[in-house]
Amino acid sequence: MTVYLVGAGPGDPGLLTRRGAELLARADVVVHDRLSEISLLDLAPEAAERVDVGKSPGGPVAQDAINALLVERGLRGQEVVRLKGGDPFVFGRGGEEAQALAEAGVPFEVVPGISAAVAVPAYAGIPVTHRTLSTSFTVVTGHSRHAVDDDVDWDALARAADTIVVLMGVAHRGEIAARLQAGGLPADTPVAAIRWGTRPGQRTVRTTLGEMAGAVLEPPVTIVIGKVAGLDLRWFEGRPLFGRKVVVTRARAQASNLVARLSALGAETVELPTIEITDPADGGEALREAAGRVARYDWVVFTSVNAVDRLFGYLHDARAFGRAGVAAIGPGTAGALAARGVVADLQPASAVAESLVESFPSGAGRVLLPQAAAARPVLADGLRAKGWKVDVVEAYRTVPARPSHDALAAAAKADAIAFTSSSTVTSWLALAGADALPPVVACIGPVTAATAAEHGVPVSVVAGEHTVEGLVDALVAALRPGS
Repeated sequence: MTVYLVGAGPGDPGLLTRRGAELLARADVVVHDRLSEISLLDLAPEAAERVDVGKSPGGPVAQDAINALLVERGLRGQEVVRLKGGDPFVFGRGGEEAQALAEAGVPFEVVPGISAAVAVPAYAGIPVTHRTLSTSFTVVTGHSRHAVDDDVDWDALARAADTIVVLMGVAHRGEIAARLQAGGLPADTPVAAIRWGTRPGQRTVRTTLGEMAGAVLEPPVTIVIGKVAGLDLRWFEGRPLFGRKVVVTRARAQASNLVARLSALGAETVELPTIEITDPADGGEALREAAGRVARYDWVVFTSVNAVDRLFGYLHDARAFGRAGVAAIGPGTAGALAARGVVADLQPASAVAESLVESFPSGAGRVLLPQAAAARPVLADGLRAKGWKVDVVEAYRTVPARPSHDALAAAAKADAIAFTSSSTVTSWLALAGADALPPVVACIGPVTAATAAEHGVPVSVVAGEHTVEGLVDALVAALRPGS
């Protein structure tokens, strides 16, 4: 039994330490606060209990009660992760929790986290030290129930610190500014106030010490005071999709690549899978049989990553293809094959069935075509017209998903939606309707766009290259300011 006091970092889930992720993955209980990035809870086992002790207005959880909870769960013999925003020992009351555990004889471990005091300014393009501007920085809390904390020697801070980082100081920013000016800091001292630092909703307000009291700020905010706050080395807020919200409709198992690429460009993503990938109607029996004789075919044609995944579930390795040629409809499918040691012999110029038919040779042999149950007949019919005998085998089915009410509500406030297949279009319309579409509708290719048009959906942009990368490029172009 151990209680782990884990720093979750300031918000960006990518800033969680490897040790923190390792402990979350084996936790029995996760006790988390309001500032912890909620997606981090997905790293814990599905069966793990999640206890929210976030201190929110109107419903605070007393620190003594949190201490008692940690002790009680630790004494039960559970693996407990206490997930805290930032670093547990930087204004996180981790010291009080560790002391309670020590007094109760409960083993504990402290896993430091990246503090908002340094990470948030960095994400705003502000170094807390700079060789020509600041050789020291001080971190101070501005939090107090009624007034600015009298235990802080603000006069000394004004005289000694080159950079002052104030955490939890929004409510008393006026008095803090007055105290620092009284201590000798000029009214024109640069100030940067960063709200929701390191997250997609990050916003930076730049002002001066003299104007800080009147700045419109809402917590949580990290305030940087000093000459370095006059620097604007922005990178996080300067990314091409920063401040934009994009709905990703792909099945959850396939969405990670698209979500990662959009997030890297600054977008906030709403994962709202409109479809789920399920087993074929016969449970995979026909696909299993086809896999057993795959080397007897002249060609095996793949039209999706899903088809690759499903067929390879019945193959030992790439040698099973024997002399059979392998065709891939596009780079994504070809990449899935390459990851399994198979280089596609044929890939059309455009990732659509019509292009694959056009580039396919004429012949009189046999072709295996594993595909979705509701796939268009264009490819099979086109190959038969070229003389081939085509065995169409159902590899998987796409069925409508049932997203949560919260996900639908978040999607309603988005700037764009990305459709990656015809089935995502029709499923979205069945789930939410055309009236719920964001202003920008992006489609991965002409077939998906045609389906949208057939249902009266105005398509804003179609990817030039019918891949995830092409779709992301199309979204960047459509959402660029002035577009």
